[in-house]
Amino acid sequence: MFPFPTVTSSSTQGGKLCLHINKIFKMPPRKKQDDSEKQTRIAIVNTEKCKPKRCRQECKKSCPVVRMGKLCIEVTTNDKMASISEELCIGCGICVKKCPFEAIMIINLPSNLEKETVHRYNKNSFKLHRLPVPRRGEVLGLVGTNGIGKSTALKILAGKLKPNLGQFSDPPDWTDILTYFRGNELQNYFTRILEDDLKAIIKPQYVDQIPKAVKGAVKDLLNKKNDMENLEDMLTVLDLKNVLDRNIEDLSGGELQRFAIAMVCIQAANIYMFDEPSSYLDVKQRLNASRAIRSMVQADNYVVVVEHDLAVLDYLSDFICCLYGQPGAYGVVTVPFSVREGINVFLDGFVPTENLRFREESLTFKVSDQLSEEEIKRMCRFKYPKMTKKLGAFHLTIEAGNFTDSEIMVLLGENGTGKTTFIRMLAGKLEPDDGKSELPELHISYKPQKISPKSQSTVRQLLHEKIRDAYVHPQFVTDVMKPMKIEELFDQEVQHLSGGELQRVALTLCLGIPAEVYLIDEPSAYLDSEQRLAAAKVIKRFIMHAKKTAFVVEHDFIMATYLGDRVIVFEGAPSVKTIANAPQTLVSGMNKFLEMLGITFRRDPNNFRPRINKDSSQKDAEQKNSGNYFFLDTEGKGDGKQY
Repeated sequence: MFPFPTVTSSSTQGGKLCLHINKIFKMPPRKKQDDSEKQTRIAIVNTEKCKPKRCRQECKKSCPVVRMGKLCIEVTTNDKMASISEELCIGCGICVKKCPFEAIMIINLPSNLEKETVHRYNKNSFKLHRLPVPRRGEVLGLVGTNGIGKSTALKILAGKLKPNLGQFSDPPDWTDILTYFRGNELQNYFTRILEDDLKAIIKPQYVDQIPKAVKGAVKDLLNKKNDMENLEDMLTVLDLKNVLDRNIEDLSGGELQRFAIAMVCIQAANIYMFDEPSSYLDVKQRLNASRAIRSMVQADNYVVVVEHDLAVLDYLSDFICCLYGQPGAYGVVTVPFSVREGINVFLDGFVPTENLRFREESLTFKVSDQLSEEEIKRMCRFKYPKMTKKLGAFHLTIEAGNFTDSEIMVLLGENGTGKTTFIRMLAGKLEPDDGKSELPELHISYKPQKISPKSQSTVRQLLHEKIRDAYVHPQFVTDVMKPMKIEELFDQEVQHLSGGELQRVALTLCLGIPAEVYLIDEPSAYLDSEQRLAAAKVIKRFIMHAKKTAFVVEHDFIMATYLGDRVIVFEGAPSVKTIANAPQTLVSGMNKFLEMLGITFRRDPNNFRPRINKDSSQKDAEQKNSGNYFFLDTEGKGDGKQY
């Protein structure tokens, strides 16, 4: 028999028993928890949500540490917000549940991140761990969700924000900061900023705020800043010649974006930074903006780009750093990856170098098989006639087409080709010039391109007023509300929502209205990469399940290819004379559109996302010669029909 010792109730005997069993089975003694495995705790208090004057200080009253007589949470009605001691906090989370405004987050982090804190704004506020490392003569791309620290990283790298290494109450001097980065490429980078007085220029994220900061004509402002002798080239590439005599306040969003990019590119500097350069731009303008930014790469300067359009980021960058964490709480910067690997890490939600998963689901773009043109014709239920519309000097011709249930039509074309005009004609907001329209009478739900919040109520009240039945329906909650994270916005006032939050609410309102046709104009505007993919999945799932039809205007190519069952291509001279072609299959329509732009796309073999081929590369030349601008079998994976 196996010699097991007898168990007794004595603690001494029990200890001997454990030792004896360990010897028998050769079990190693329990190790103490390694420092790298320990966790540190951060407490975040949202300054906008925390309202001590409107609550009973439930967080303080319910905290067990406060009840023991320690000042873990301090808050009075005179304070602007609660203050939580991260050293005393035991992480019970009671304050998180008790706060009526959901203003508190308690997050456990690995303690090794505490040693890598680069900046923290204040107590109980956002903190950034690590920094991306720019390289001379290359473009560094940054990708991550909104509120994760990308703009903070840009300000630090530009020398406009001094990193405090988490010591917000007693900020370190530059000697300590350089010692902290010793042995890192950032030590040389910051030394150059301090000693060589490097000049950094940032293209701001919110270009619609530019008219409030500067006044005057476009031509005068550009001439004042021009010291690179490349102004003429930038005017041509960014298509700004026709707006030179206009005042800044008269420019549209896309024109402001191109003006802001030009202002950065015509100035002599050592560090060029572009925060979301593709907002408001169509596909052609995004590519031209990318070429303008790439032209700034020289042997001795740095170029950093933050971008949410993954196809543009892929095309622009030489290497990529991903940012992950909890939006508004903390952000962590990964090591630099190659372009393909970096974007795939972001989509997979897994960082292999750290063996860390930061998102539960990986994101893929595999689309179902496409129907043939004969099958589409057989299934189509509705038709719209050939129509024309003249608006001032602009003339639009729309070829006759058809559509059916459970189908998404994507409208592709440059800005000014009449996509929004077509949408408004379908919605009945504009009457065709051909007389009374023969459009089928259908119930329409319309999300406009520009969202102007007029409601003075909260998001919950707005949803109750506009889509009372839908927003509490279990299926709608599962398919739309939860993926769009609308519930976390319930108690916020509509007037105070950010652009991305407004977009999510507007999309929810559009889908919540009972209709047969949904007209959605630029659903990706203001959304970050992750939110765009979530929105695309929401629209696709909703239209398929509800057996409805959607017409979607979209400039983000990845989102457009994921959504589209068929495409309507707009061509011609923007703002002058254009034509909307009849609906085509995804492959033929994309081929036609990309041929007009002179670019080719391939597919990533892992997640099937579209990737722009570099100009004049081997793949680019091969696909152009074969006339295959869009579709390419993913290196033998699939049968030629998979996307």
